[in-house]
Amino acid sequence: MNTILELENISYSYSKYNVLEDINLDILTNDFLAIIGPNGGGKSTLLKLMLGLYKVKSGIIKKNLKNNSIGYVPQNTNLNIDFPITALEVVLMGHMGKKKQFFGYTNEDKNCAMNSLKQVSMDKYANFKIGDLSGGQRQRVFIARALCAKPKVMLLDEPTASIDVKGQKDIYELLKELNKTISIVVVSHDISVLLNYAKNVAHVNKNLVYHHLKNTDSQITNNDEHLCEVELLSALGKKQVCCNNTHE
Repeated sequence: MNTILELENISYSYSKYNVLEDINLDILTNDFLAIIGPNGGGKSTLLKLMLGLYKVKSGIIKKNLKNNSIGYVPQNTNLNIDFPITALEVVLMGHMGKKKQFFGYTNEDKNCAMNSLKQVSMDKYANFKIGDLSGGQRQRVFIARALCAKPKVMLLDEPTASIDVKGQKDIYELLKELNKTISIVVVSHDISVLLNYAKNVAHVNKNLVYHHLKNTDSQITNNDEHLCEVELLSALGKKQVCCNNTHE
């Protein structure tokens, strides 16, 4: 498989506090990577570095993508759900970076937005106010907005936070379907992602430990003293895990 994002020796700090140290990570075509780790460990910072929202201070990020085609679904959207805006209008925001500010949206933009809503099974809700939708439905709309970038990789930060159990499963089933054509990178504390959806896992706590998951029962292979949820699941016979470590 081709590598679409390469992170080499990435370090990042806020003032004098090191958030990430010596991060090495490859994201492959059609990868489904779960990023896990403790709060404050640097997971969201890592996503923002990939997106270019933060400037790399040490190391290199290589993007083997046309037109920087990355979709992003943030942890908390800044959208006021009481604001009278429809699902279609939210998705159209995904075209804002491409359009001339004062000339409105083209028919092509609107068709793209409707197709994105259809892709996430929300086209029949196009004219519903965003505040009238459930949490899971809103999250599908935000994913549709990210799809407007025609991404080769989609980054999602805690996409199922504050969504009920059924809604969480629906979101991950949607991401599994999208993963047939798009690489998925998701920050999550949801252990079901590791059990049922992820192909690979990056445990981030300042340093990064990479786990390649296989759908067979086997003993864990690990080359250091690092222990996280992935090893615990393997010990229960859920996954075979091979670990490559950048943690010192």
